[in-house]
Order: sequence, then C-alpha cells, then structure tokens
Amino acid sequence: MFRINFYYINNILQTPSSASFLNWDFPESNYDWLVSPALQTPSERRLKAREATRAGILSAARRVANRKGAARLSLRSVALEAGFAPAALYVYFRNKDELVLALAAEDLSEIARQVKATARRDGKVIGPRSAVSAAFAFLSTTETLAAAASALNPQTKSRAARLFNGHLIAALAALSKATETPAESREGQLDVLLFAAALAGLAVLARSGRLAVLGFTPDEVLARLPQMAVRT
Repeated sequence: MFRINFYYINNILQTPSSASFLNWDFPESNYDWLVSPALQTPSERRLKAREATRAGILSAARRVANRKGAARLSLRSVALEAGFAPAALYVYFRNKDELVLALAAEDLSEIARQVKATARRDGKVIGPRSAVSAAFAFLSTTETLAAAASALNPQTKSRAARLFNGHLIAALAALSKATETPAESREGQLDVLLFAAALAGLAVLARSGRLAVLGFTPDEVLARLPQMAVRT
C-alpha cells in the first residue's frame, strides 16, 4: 500500500494518517438529485448558492486565463468577467494566489480523470502510453500549474493550498497506476514524482515552442517516458 510520507497529509481534507495514496479520492455529490430543493434547509440552500457562485467565478477566471494567461490573472479582471463588484470576490478568494491555486487544483483533477480514463479500455489496462499522452496534451494547453508554483511557498497553509495538495496527490496516484510504476516504497514514490516532474517540464517546453527548437517532437519524447517510469 502506498502511504504518503508528506508531512501535510493529515491536513488535507481531514484525511486520516493511514490514508492510502493509491486509493485516496474526493467524495462526490452523487446523490444530490435525490434531495428536492424544497426539502433542503436554509443553510443547505445557502451552501448550494455559495458553491454555484464560486463555480461561476472559477469559470470566469478560466476564460480570463485562456485569453491573458494564468500568470496575468487579477481579481479585478475576473470580477468584471463574472459580473461582480471586485470586493465581492474576496468572500470566496482572499487574493489572486488562492484563485490561481483553485484553477490549478481543477486542472490536476482533470489530469487524474483523463489518465484513469485513457489507461483502461473496457475495464482492461491498455498500457501507459495513452495515459501519458493524455496528461501531456492537457498540460501543454494550460499554464495554471506553472502559475500555481509562483503562488506557493513552504509557509502557504490556506485551504486553497491544501486542496491543491490533495489534487496533486490524486494526480500522482493516477499516474502511478497508469504507468504501472511500483509505488509501495519511498523509492517507488520518488520514481512517480520524477516521472510527473519530467512530464510537466516537457509540457512547458512544448507549450513555449522550445521542444521544437531543440529538434525534438512530443511523440518521440513521450515514447521514452513510460520506459523511464518502469523500474528495473
């Protein structure tokens, strides 16, 4: 069982210290449709409204990031896009960094989803190449993770940072499974981490056009990554 050794595991969504990296996942609201709005309490309705507003703000932030780049996001530009007064955003995000981290957490969740979906077909493992290609393709189209790196530091302990950490762990777990990389020891965990770092770095080079300048194509580089992921 892959047990995370990172010191913050106890702070991530109140996950118990015995949580498994490979089995850890987020709870899903699969049963919301069973509850009629008329049967919800006022506090539940307020929570739903708050969640919907937050989702709308993130959608607006995503549109601004797609146009200007995640590093150039500002609460003012997002508020204008969402149709809110700038001060209203501070109820949901204390600053730009928290907003960027929330976007990056969404992207990590999407990477994990795509990796899981493409690594298997009809319930069978079809090899790591398709999963690696899916993760690379997604990373090549977004710069939120690079922007999030600038928003994080060892002293960052906000809820947004903990959420980002949790989604990062989930994405690493998905890559571990998809590439069939042993991850039951610290050495195995390092293999997964190095593999993910290589994948993210290559995506940065591809997105900036530097991979082509160096004379490489994404396909030939990606063909080598799964081989590197398997320890001998």
